[in-house]
Amino acid sequence: MRENNQPAAGGKKQLWVGRIISALPALFLLVDGGMKLVKPVVVVEATVQLGYDESVIVGLGVVLLVCTVLYLLPPTSFLGAILLTGYLGGAVATHVRIGDSLFPIFFPVILGIMLWGGLLLRDDPLRACIYAKVQRN
Repeated sequence: MRENNQPAAGGKKQLWVGRIISALPALFLLVDGGMKLVKPVVVVEATVQLGYDESVIVGLGVVLLVCTVLYLLPPTSFLGAILLTGYLGGAVATHVRIGDSLFPIFFPVILGIMLWGGLLLRDDPLRACIYAKVQRN
C-alpha cells in the first residue's frame, strides 16, 4: 500500500508522453552525431566557424552518439542525461563565447529541458527520488 506522501507510479499515458518528449531531442542529437561522423561540408564549415578545428568533429560525433545511446537505454538513461547535460552545456558556452544570437544559445538549453523532462516522466525511481528531496526541504 502506498503512503500518502509518496508519488503515484506513472501510468501508461505518462510513460508514453515521457518517451515522446525524450525521443524528440534524442533523434535530433543522433542525427547531429551521425552528421559529425559523415562530415559533410556544411558541418565542417559550421564547426570551424564556431572556433573548433576540423580534426575534432568525428570525436565530438562519437561522444554525442555514445551519450545519446546511453540516454535511450533505460538502465543507463540517468547517466546519459547527465553526460548530455555536460555536452549541451559546452554547446551553450561555445555560442556565448562567439557572441551568437539568443536562439543558438538557448536551443541546447531547450534540448536539455526536454531530455530531463522526458526522463522524469518515464522514470518512476527518479521521480520518487526528486519528490523525496523536495519533501525534505
